[in-house]
Amino acid sequence: MKETIRCAVLGLGRLGYWHAENLAFRVKGAELVAVCDPMPGRAEQVARQLGVSKWSDNPDDIFNNDSVDAIAIITPTNTHAAMIKKAAESKKHIFTEKPITETLAQADEVIADIQNNGVFCQVGFMRRFDPAYVAAKNRINKGEIGKPLYFKGISRDGNTPPPDFIKNSGGLYLDFSIHDYDAARFFLDQEVKTVNAQGSIVRHDFVAEYGDVDQALTFLTFNDGAAGDIEASRNAYYGYDIRAEIIGTEGAIQIGSLKNLDLHVLTKAGKTHDILPDFPTQFGEAYLQEMVAFIDSLRKEEKPSVNEVDGKIALEIAVAATESYKQKKTIELNVD
Repeated sequence: MKETIRCAVLGLGRLGYWHAENLAFRVKGAELVAVCDPMPGRAEQVARQLGVSKWSDNPDDIFNNDSVDAIAIITPTNTHAAMIKKAAESKKHIFTEKPITETLAQADEVIADIQNNGVFCQVGFMRRFDPAYVAAKNRINKGEIGKPLYFKGISRDGNTPPPDFIKNSGGLYLDFSIHDYDAARFFLDQEVKTVNAQGSIVRHDFVAEYGDVDQALTFLTFNDGAAGDIEASRNAYYGYDIRAEIIGTEGAIQIGSLKNLDLHVLTKAGKTHDILPDFPTQFGEAYLQEMVAFIDSLRKEEKPSVNEVDGKIALEIAVAATESYKQKKTIELNVD
């Protein structure tokens, strides 16, 4: 087992900074040796905050750095393909935020580069590493609810991104529902056979300019008979609302709650509790644990549990959902 994995982070926005901070202070076996961001001064600022000796605004400085073993790519989706290719060709292991690429053709190209260069890649589907999701998966594997038959996913967020983000996001199915598409495969242990998606704009008219919706529903069928439905919404002004349910032949498992703390306030006006405000509050531990798993896999020289192939499959479902909405028809996937 390798003792230490020397890491770099590309992209130091909010999520990139969290990953950098985790690698610097909280992940056993990781050493953060370099950071990079194109915004002038940002990389140097983060490097000084985290005690990192090397920083740059040019990703090539990271790819050409022989002291880097692994790179976390936390950059805009439209840069993923180029960044992953350069990382693979420079023999760096790769962690990339979802989606793996913008298009399926790009996904095929980067998968070939990853595998031809003998590097490992993990895609950032952090929900797989959330303690509640892990516990639910373990209980399903033990047979506590029998054979899984149905997955229901709810992903609602009231923190609507600005137009500049929506323009480059790939749309609600690709940007948001993709987490639930991956979770459905994770829990049901089956592959998606058909995709039927509907969507509408119920509040944010500006998303129409980018061919997007702010409210969506996807119905999935799977190759071994299971099914599922997935709701995505940018209209949850009450908070951040992520829930899931898996129904089996002998029971069901429900995941998620709106409660931020297990604290209830009782007054003459009624009973209240705090609601989760945003995704960092909900999934902070999941973001940490996915990076712990990535570094552990590299130290053991094992392929990560959610890899480039999983990334392409989730992307394929999201692309099919987008096309289903636009064409108003069910899309069939090729399931091996």
